[in-house]
Amino acid sequence: MSATRAGSAPEAEVHGPVTSRSPAWRTPAAIGVAVGAAALVVALHDPHQQGSYGFCPMLALTGWWCPACGGLRATHDLLHGDVAGAWGMNALWVVLAPVLVVLWVVWLVRALRGRPGPALRPWAWWGLLVLVVAFGVLRNVPALAPWLAP
Repeated sequence: MSATRAGSAPEAEVHGPVTSRSPAWRTPAAIGVAVGAAALVVALHDPHQQGSYGFCPMLALTGWWCPACGGLRATHDLLHGDVAGAWGMNALWVVLAPVLVVLWVVWLVRALRGRPGPALRPWAWWGLLVLVVAFGVLRNVPALAPWLAP
């Protein structure tokens, strides 16, 4: 048992809330590294070339654009600074990508400070589901296809 000086903080408080057993920052850091590596691949390998990343099963089976169709092309365009081109590929992803980046940064900073990450409330998950489904439906409406289809 270690002795502490009078007026000094206990040893656990001096070293902070991060434990050596399982640092809370490992998960957001690992996700950041994985997403960064995937983004690098998409930035270097142009998905605008036909068949470069495969195909969308929903589009192949039904002829309908899924909510994610154009997402790789939009990511490629965003990584190259072409926001208008990205918007033309997948407007929903152009809106959601920065939100996800901000949520990840908040998660990482909170983890580094030893606090739990941001938790999305159940209504937020339901809202996201409704938004994605609505986008998937609306982008297949012929009158809206010039604006929402990839």
